Amino acid sequence: MSAGGLGRLAVEALGVRLRDLRRDAGLTGRQLASACSWPPSKVTKIEYGRQTPSESDVRDWCIACGFPSEISDLIAALRTVDAQMVDWRRSLRSGTKLRQQAAVDAYEKTTLFRIWEPAVVPGLAQTPDYARGILRTVVDFHGVPDDVEDGVRARIDAQRVLTHGDRRFLLLLGQAALYTFVTDAGVMRDQLQRLLEVSRMPRVTLGVVPLAAPYTVPRNNAFTLYDNRFVTVATYTAELTLNQHHEIATYASAFDRLLHLAERGEGARSLIEAALNDLEEI
Repeated sequence: MSAGGLGRLAVEALGVRLRDLRRDAGLTGRQLASACSWPPSKVTKIEYGRQTPSESDVRDWCIACGFPSEISDLIAALRTVDAQMVDWRRSLRSGTKLRQQAAVDAYEKTTLFRIWEPAVVPGLAQTPDYARGILRTVVDFHGVPDDVEDGVRARIDAQRVLTHGDRRFLLLLGQAALYTFVTDAGVMRDQLQRLLEVSRMPRVTLGVVPLAAPYTVPRNNAFTLYDNRFVTVATYTAELTLNQHHEIATYASAFDRLLHLAERGEGARSLIEAALNDLEEI
């Protein structure tokens, strides 16, 4: 799903919450519109996500429905509709380095990482050459300034969180990530060996979801849960930062299902070693 589609879903979710308040108050749409001095069509558009309300609209709605206690929470939700989407071209307009450094700031404040990557190795487990291949593709795809070497150094520097501080890491990747060919066979061989090393690190749980695992949860987008504070979701056009309780709970539930499907420990290492053996045949 595109970032625009996800943004529309956020507006629709806000409309549903406002509609529930109106119904709890026993008001029709026309009655609410009259109380707020709005045309009746405005209530319908807001409730069905076809119009984003202003903060003033939210206040008037809650007061008219007799729920002033809901104002602060709903305004916070409204503000995240725009703030949660950061266009990649805007995020990367000065190159990749600053984006990597921003990730470090989030890493330093987190004690439990839950990371899902369906198609590539997670950044925290990447080798420099693999990271270079990933970031070069990012630069090429988005047409942003080429500071790949600075970005690689920042990404590798961020990996110090794996060995410093009292943190736990649950890293899940799809089996396809073991075969996504980044750069060349030599780079892939080193990367898979690095994954084996990471799988044996203290406080790290590495899991691989097999291609043949049953489809019990959508696996499309990569995402990272930072404690229970927020979740970031990657799309082609943007990175979303979601911090509403129900959003975090949804992604936590998805992660739990993926974790249930994953091979861990020796099972995960067997899948990695199988990918290494397949490389030898190339």
